[in-house]
Parts: sequence; C-alpha cells; structure tokens
Amino acid sequence: MSTPEAAPNPRRWTALALIALAQFMVIMDTSVIGVALPEMQVDLGFSQENLSWVFNAYVIAFGGLLLLGGRLSDLFGAKRIFVLGWIVLAGGSLTAGLAGEVWVELTGRAAQGVGAALIAPSALTLLMMLFGARPKELTKALALYGAAAPAGGTAGVFLGGVITEYASWPWVFYINIPIAAIVLAATPAVMPSAPARRGSVDFGGAITVTAGLAVSVFAIVRAPEVGWDSGETWLTLLGGVVLLAAFVAIQARRREPLMRLGIWRAPNLAGANIAQLLMAAAWIPMWFFLNLYLQQVLGLGAFESGAALLPMTVAIMIMMIVLAPRLIARFGPKPLIVTGLLALAGGMLWLSFARADGTFAADVLPASLLAAVGMSLAFIPSLGTALSSARPEEGGLASGIVNTSYQVGSALGLAVMTAVAAAHGSRELGNPVALTNGFSAAFLGAAGLAAAGALASLVTLRTAPAAEPQPVKEPSAGADAV
Repeated sequence: MSTPEAAPNPRRWTALALIALAQFMVIMDTSVIGVALPEMQVDLGFSQENLSWVFNAYVIAFGGLLLLGGRLSDLFGAKRIFVLGWIVLAGGSLTAGLAGEVWVELTGRAAQGVGAALIAPSALTLLMMLFGARPKELTKALALYGAAAPAGGTAGVFLGGVITEYASWPWVFYINIPIAAIVLAATPAVMPSAPARRGSVDFGGAITVTAGLAVSVFAIVRAPEVGWDSGETWLTLLGGVVLLAAFVAIQARRREPLMRLGIWRAPNLAGANIAQLLMAAAWIPMWFFLNLYLQQVLGLGAFESGAALLPMTVAIMIMMIVLAPRLIARFGPKPLIVTGLLALAGGMLWLSFARADGTFAADVLPASLLAAVGMSLAFIPSLGTALSSARPEEGGLASGIVNTSYQVGSALGLAVMTAVAAAHGSRELGNPVALTNGFSAAFLGAAGLAAAGALASLVTLRTAPAAEPQPVKEPSAGADAV
C-alpha cells in the first residue's frame, strides 16, 4: 500500500448491521404485499388489471431513481442521503397504510420506492467507505449484505401472511415506520461522514430514465391483456425505447450527467452488471411463481408457503456468509459467477418439471436448494466486481448502477415471465394442470435467462481481477467516522 491504512471505524460492524437491515427492508417491501393483495383489492376497489401496480409502482420508482440516488449520494454525502431515504420511506409507508383510494395507495407505494432508491445506493457507498480498504473484511461485509436480500424477500412473504391473517393489510406498511425510527436514531453515531461536493443534479436524465423504464414495464405487463400483436403494445414499447434513448443522449451532452457514459469503460463493470440484471430477471420470477405454485397448486396457506421457502433462504444465507467469501478468495469472481448462474439455471430447469399432483419434498425442495446454491455463488462476486470496478469518487454512481441493473432485471424479468405463464395457462385459477403448465413455462424461461447470464459472464468478464478491483476503493475507505 502506498499510503498508511486509516484506523478502522470501531463501530463499523454495527453500521454494517444497519446497512444490511436497509437491504433487507427495501427487498422485503417488494414481497410483503403479495399475500395482502386480495384484501387490498376488496377494500380499495382495485380492478384485476390494476392490482399488479401495487407491486410495480414501488419497483419502477425504486429502479428508475436509483441512478439519481447514487448521484445525490456522491454529491451530498452517503450518510445524509441514507437518512433522507428512511424519512421518505416512512412517509410513503404511512401514506400506503392509511390509503382509502387506489390513487393514494399507488402514491404511497411510489413514495416507498423513492425512499428505497435513496437508501440502496447510499447504503452500498457507506459499506465501501467502512470496509473498502480491507479486502478480507469487505468480502465478509458484502456477504452479510448480500444475504439480507433473499432473507428480506422470504421474510416479506412470511410476514405478509402472518400480518394479513392476524392483523390487517395496512400493517404490512406500518411495520416500516418503527424500523425507520430505530435506524434514524442509530445512524448519526455509527455511520461515516463525507463532505458534500460541488456539482449539479441531472433532473432531465432522472425523468427520462424513470419514465422510460416505467413505460417499458407497463407495455410488457399490459401485453397479455391487449395482445403482443397489438399496435398499443408496440407503440408503448417504442415510447419506452425513445425515452431511454433520450436519457443516453442527455448523458452524452451534459458536463455533469446522472451517469457518466465513460464509466462503462471500466474493466468488468458492464459484465458484472449484465450478470446482476440477468440473475435478477431469472431469480425474481422463480421466487414469484414458486410461491404461486405452493399456494395455488399444492394448496398451502400463506403462512405455510412462507415457511416452505425458509430452507432455500437459510441455504442462501449460510452459503453467502460462510462459503462464498472463501471460494472468492480461492478462485476469483468469474468462475463463481459463471458456475452460480449455471446452477441457478439448473435449479429452475428442475422446477419446470413440477407436477400438478406433486409434493413439496419431491417437486420443490431439491430444485429450490440447487437454485439457492447458484444464487449464493453468483451474487456476491458479481456485486463486488460491479462496485469495485469504478473510480472511488464514483462509488455512489456504481452503487446506483448495480442496484438499477438488479431492479430493472427484476421488473422486466417478472413482466416477461408473467406474460409467458399467462400464455401457457396460469390465468386458469382452480385448474391445477393449467396453472402448473403456466408456472413450468415461466420456470423454463427464467432458466434460459440465467443460462444467458452465465454465457454473457463467460464472454465479458476478465479472468484475473479477483482481489485486484477491491484495493482501488482504498482512497474512499478512510472517511471520517462520526
């Protein structure tokens, strides 16, 4: 090392607990509403077509504004944006819980997504500030952070079932408020500070990228209803593409863009983000349709369905925390990313053979555990590579990009696989054979996405830099501890 290593922040592991909690909560908020949707539909008057927007309003605001969140984190300091994000998330949760009309509910969900878009990139930037100069600790920190995501997804299903059954649907939103209060009380004492920097905010870029993603997802979600061959579908998709192209043009012209296009020249940045996007595009539909298979085909209740996903979640957490860091140290990131995505594809291919008269032990458990192994192997090295490939002063941007890749992959993957499942029978509620055929088609499509991710990683990622990128972050790691 050319410069002396700064003394470690003595509260860094406590800070990591808050960062992991942030990851847990923003992912949980994507899944916690699933079981509550039928009651929300009755109480608020959602149509069947519009009900999916309780999920989409959050995910689109979250995914579309992550680049802005990363930029604000770089300009104003990650700690300030982290705090602001929790305040916005709590306000959105209160609005969603108190909603008495559809538009109020969707406004609250979108506000939750805005808060999550501020929290996620600033949390990753804070993690790099705390652990970036110590590669061994960084790998462990990323493992704990990564394990919080699947834990949040499964906890959302489980808690959503418990809350809906024993309380009422507004409490799936109110649960965020006391947690936000705890985080806001603890953050000043444990999180590192960074001074604000001079610069401008590219609101034009933020508007076009968010609108482009929203319109594209809307087109895919609506396509099964209006038809893939309809003019409405293709005109809407074209509008989304035009908006995204406008975003790229704005970035190329601005002196201080939301996303500096030159950042993509950093070795491995593009490859790691492609891996994250395709991993999410495969993983989220698998989780979504597996939950439906458990409830609508195997006949499990909400509580039992959440419990059935616990073995997969526990396997992911153990492997991410215990095994993945050792394997990264030994083999480097590329082999793990490729192997993990292939295992994820294998698990979903296995799930595609699930039977209408199947059982959890035979049709779900072994395949879901194989998929969990794949997710565990691929997630941490692809995340670490994406974060550490950028320049230190662009840590917030790199965090925003990788979070955007994952959330966009989640939204688009789920939208496409929902259309695939609908085309193969998933609309026929009460018909286990038709439902299973639809879900199997979605599992097969998701397996193809994971396999495509493995191939893309094999081609685009450089073999060597396992530990190489991590020390690049050293200049930003010695930030002042509060």
